[in-house]
Amino acid sequence: MRTSRPPAVAVMAKVPGASAVKSRLHSVLSAERATELYRCFLLDRLDALSALEGVSPVVAFTPAEAAGRMKELAPPVLRLVAQRGADLGERLSTLLRELLEDGHAGAIAIDSDSPTLPMAYVVEAARVLRDERCDVVLGPCEDGGYYLIGLRSPQPDLFEGVPWSTDAVFSTTLGKAFRRGLSVHVLPRWFDVDTETDLRRLHTEMTTASQGPGRTYAFVRQLYETIAHRKRLRRLPG
Repeated sequence: MRTSRPPAVAVMAKVPGASAVKSRLHSVLSAERATELYRCFLLDRLDALSALEGVSPVVAFTPAEAAGRMKELAPPVLRLVAQRGADLGERLSTLLRELLEDGHAGAIAIDSDSPTLPMAYVVEAARVLRDERCDVVLGPCEDGGYYLIGLRSPQPDLFEGVPWSTDAVFSTTLGKAFRRGLSVHVLPRWFDVDTETDLRRLHTEMTTASQGPGRTYAFVRQLYETIAHRKRLRRLPG
């Protein structure tokens, strides 16, 4: 087995406040509150990643000019890398290629929109790449995208011609990998939070969970308590 640096795991992040985030939630949350929700998602994800053993943690952020703000938010153990590329596919391909060129035994990109994603899935992805058990790891989202992609070697074709932000992202990528003769390890499906329905699901699940991402749970709990209070006030006689 080859010896090299541990697999790199990079969180794909937008710097909160530097660009619009969670725009599909703006119909039910103000842009400011949607930004705060995303900030909770991101910080919880970065804390969880920084606690993992056997990986090299990275945050791949955009926009590049917000590097100072990202440095203030990220745990110091994380390496900061600015995303580079004209679209998501180019940014992912460039990031993973450069991490592999740095000598890592696998390069993984994960999203920052699936706050309850078990870190065990990330550990599994790193392990199968480190042990050279597959060429590609994919973590499918329930909406047809993916929350994770990992590679043992650069595969730029996997990111070209993909209909990003559609329900065909995962299936398109999987088909490309198979046509290239690549072995693929598929992780369990999970859900990300993009819409009001997703947010309600997150709230429902967190009411029965014994533990979870602290900032996110606190924010969502307060959000729904505020909503419930307003509904009670509207029911009071005038």
